Amino acid sequence: MIISASRRTDIPAFYSEWFLERVRAGGVRTVNPFNARQSYWISLEPEQVDVIVFWTRNPRPLLPYLKELDTRGYRYYFLMTLTGYPAQLEPKAQTVSAQVDGFRELAERVGANKVVWRYDPIVISNLTPWEWHEWNFSQLAAQLNSACHQVVVSLVDEYRKASFNRLASEQLDVWRKTTPMPLAGRRMFENMATVAADVGIKVYSCAETLDLTSWGILPGSCIDAAYINRTFGLEVSGRKDPGQRNSCGCVCSKDIGSYDTCPHGCIYCYAGRLATAERNYLRHCRDSETLLSRGEERR
Repeated sequence: MIISASRRTDIPAFYSEWFLERVRAGGVRTVNPFNARQSYWISLEPEQVDVIVFWTRNPRPLLPYLKELDTRGYRYYFLMTLTGYPAQLEPKAQTVSAQVDGFRELAERVGANKVVWRYDPIVISNLTPWEWHEWNFSQLAAQLNSACHQVVVSLVDEYRKASFNRLASEQLDVWRKTTPMPLAGRRMFENMATVAADVGIKVYSCAETLDLTSWGILPGSCIDAAYINRTFGLEVSGRKDPGQRNSCGCVCSKDIGSYDTCPHGCIYCYAGRLATAERNYLRHCRDSETLLSRGEERR
């Protein structure tokens, strides 16, 4: 069983203590995001868990607990998002230098082969045009040199709950994926592949409906059976997770997070609204079986 911690929120950044309490208790209860009356017990016993996949922007709060995870026999890797966007898109993000330092600190602790960089999603707008991404990606890649071996990229999708939908129409001139890829887009992806290769990083796309292979970017996935088996010497199934989008290549996993609980506040995020997330974060109880005590979530 693969544990996803978590597509729905940033557990390492905001809920590390809760996660370790659930590890010590041997399991976690997850509420069905589409039916709050349904919940499921998911074992976290080490013999039941093949690998834990941590999704985060800030791994530092979890670092003091990694030794305990190692001692208990867990295998894990990190998907770390680092985009360096302006505050209009990521209002609560740390400075880029702090994020890079956290990334490199994590890589030193767990090994560069267990940290996957996510330059995702790519938002093309009047604030972040194609040419800006060429420059920004090259700057970040140079700073992450030797701290990771692969990066996942994809163009932003529109989600019902994302503040991005409102701001895109009110404040941002955003390029939509439904229009043909312009020459500037082809140049951007080709440049990303070249820049990454120069520092030993392979570029893969994630849940991308557009074919980027002709520009040097192969289709990939964040929870990747081939990567997991190669990195940890396992034989996990390559069966696609039916709960993800058709374009998503991730294999089956159990997500233990909750929507509307991430206070990072990135406006393009599908996982919730900032005001609700901040309220839920304040209600959070580290001793709860679920990320939020049942009945406490407010949508």
